[in-house]
Amino acid sequence: MAMELYLDKFITHLRVERNFSPHTLVSYQGDLKNFLNFLKRDRIDSFPGVDRLQVRKFLAQLANRNLKKSTIARKLSSIRSFFGFLTREKIIAQNPTIHIPTPKRMKKVPSFLDLHEVKLLLLLPNRRTLLGLRDRAILEVLYGAGLRVSELVNLNVSDVDMLGGVIKVKGKGAKERIVPIGEKGLDSIGSYLRMRQLPGKSAFSRVKNFQNLSYSKEPLFLNFQGSRLNTQSINRLVHKYIGLASIKKGVTPHTLRHTFATHLLDAGCDLRAVQEMLGHVSLSTTQIYTHVTTERLKRIYKKYHPRA
Repeated sequence: MAMELYLDKFITHLRVERNFSPHTLVSYQGDLKNFLNFLKRDRIDSFPGVDRLQVRKFLAQLANRNLKKSTIARKLSSIRSFFGFLTREKIIAQNPTIHIPTPKRMKKVPSFLDLHEVKLLLLLPNRRTLLGLRDRAILEVLYGAGLRVSELVNLNVSDVDMLGGVIKVKGKGAKERIVPIGEKGLDSIGSYLRMRQLPGKSAFSRVKNFQNLSYSKEPLFLNFQGSRLNTQSINRLVHKYIGLASIKKGVTPHTLRHTFATHLLDAGCDLRAVQEMLGHVSLSTTQIYTHVTTERLKRIYKKYHPRA
């Protein structure tokens, strides 16, 4: 069987059995196609012919191209997973990547917004219009619940528990979690949904009865044509309001997720609680935010302590 067919089987395995997201599948496929092209240039046409030296040579070529360590580490992770799959399928006897160390990644401290910047951002959408109410609700959910953009666009109306003050979120690997959201976020969602069901709102008026919204499988956030918003639309929306707010730092929708976590930890929230709300599998992923809060404490100390 050609090597590309084994790659297709692996991608199918990730999609069907591991329930990986489309974005992750594209990443795996791109990394592994690069590796297969490298093997062909080295005249290797079967996986049993691949050994540790070939993998290290591939990684060395990536390093010579001045790729980031995080990119090289990701590609090695893709290759390691692929060879693990081939080992389980008994295509090869041993995974050649087992003893290859992963390049140490530089820990990048996430950027976040200050509280006054968040308040300014949330005041910008025009609450007299349906699109303005929708945009305000989107920003409130990104900041107030710390959702990933992919999680936000997949929300249905039925995922919002207005009485309980929580949102049911389907995260990575189709894992569900319950995330609390504050009164301001719920108010923004409620205002948007109430106007959406008014007559004359074209495609937005497909949900007719607000009392039945909690049972609706209707997408929570719609575009002007009445279809579910996509991630590109959310990126454009956030960039639009960041520009209107004249915030100069680089901001993406994910920055609001970083801001959510940072503000919680600044206020004394337990790290494990933040981990659960963010949907991180490992606590070490969440611990990056402690670097942010520690730096803030140092600045406060130096500013106010008489012997700093």
